[in-house]
Amino acid sequence: MTPAAVAVVVAAGLGTFLIRASFLAFADRMAAVPANVKTVLRMIPAAALAALTAPALLRPDGHWDVLGPTAVAGLAAAVVAFRFRSILASLVVGFAILIGLQQLLG
Repeated sequence: MTPAAVAVVVAAGLGTFLIRASFLAFADRMAAVPANVKTVLRMIPAAALAALTAPALLRPDGHWDVLGPTAVAGLAAAVVAFRFRSILASLVVGFAILIGLQQLLG
């Protein structure tokens, strides 16, 4: 391994360590998080999930397919997840509708 590569690996490791250690070093300052920041932080998982799933549901082949089987199955799974708060139920319903529509449409 070249000296430059070793330097990059060491620098990346040191940077990662310092980022993680900073949370421990400043934990006492971060103990009191303002209410508005807590509200925003609670929305991050839903926003990240939407950002990951929406393109796969609405543009499965690189073009808009809003009424395609993938989008319909995703919408049905979202409704079941919202109504019953069950991951297993939403997965079963979503996959059943997706497979059924794919078989029906060819």
